[in-house]
Amino acid sequence: MMQTGHHAGTTPLQVAAIQQHCTADKRQNLATSDRLVRKAAAGGAELVVLQELHATLYFCQTEDTAIFDLAEPIPGPTSERLSSLASELGIVLVGSIFERRMNGVYHNTSVVFERDGSIAGLYRKMHIPDDPGFYEKFYFTPGDAIFNDGRSGFSPIDTSVGRLGVLVCWDQWYPEAARLMALAGAEVLIYPTAIGWDVTDDPDERTRQLDAWITVQRGHAVANNLPVIAPNRVGTEPDPDSRGDGVLFWGNSFICGPQAEFLARADDATETILTATLDRTRSESVRRIWPYLRDRRIDAYSDLLKRVRD
Repeated sequence: MMQTGHHAGTTPLQVAAIQQHCTADKRQNLATSDRLVRKAAAGGAELVVLQELHATLYFCQTEDTAIFDLAEPIPGPTSERLSSLASELGIVLVGSIFERRMNGVYHNTSVVFERDGSIAGLYRKMHIPDDPGFYEKFYFTPGDAIFNDGRSGFSPIDTSVGRLGVLVCWDQWYPEAARLMALAGAEVLIYPTAIGWDVTDDPDERTRQLDAWITVQRGHAVANNLPVIAPNRVGTEPDPDSRGDGVLFWGNSFICGPQAEFLARADDATETILTATLDRTRSESVRRIWPYLRDRRIDAYSDLLKRVRD
């Protein structure tokens, strides 16, 4: 794995987030990802982020053991394809793979590829939901809390464009995850996502859910003085068992700065490439006037390690 310096300089960083439709055809989905990544790189993006599980439909609407056949090892066919793409284009690329780690152990894994195609690092989703239409605990083992080399599961990945705090979807609701990435020196928070509405949700409920999703991630940007990149999928994907009505993925991918200022934002239906320029000096300047990390009372937070407080 490539190990590079923690600080990647102060020059502006061109980034892109891919908002994509997905189908039942894995080859077609990967071809779409390939096309959109190429277009983003042609537009100057140095860091490109794909959405969660972009190679397949969101298969967690149902519990079906046959779906484990979609999982791949890393390295494997999808990681090798993404590796070649990153190397050809000379970009840092964040992809998503349903990882087969060993017999019976599968992960929802983000893979970060360096400009030369090498794997800079993996992040295995730590928080695993289990809700109607989102039965992820059936498929995914949570990421390791501690790696074999002693690093925390919430460890940023060093790349030539900076230290990336990569998390995945359900992780985005947890301030602890964002904070731990920030404390380990992450320079940007990245949330590949697959989230949407039950197609029967009424308009007011849709508005509440979408606003909550955007607000909580912008809150992580503010609380940690870090930019956020959050790509989500779009399109309606039916329930394979026909027990539910399916999920309408709400898009609204966005990129924001360290004070939660929107730098780019997508709509709820269009396959698109969001691009933005990150000012890599802003986090430092914001932290000088909003010094949350300085003023943390680490001597008073021990109860955060408890499930509940008595």
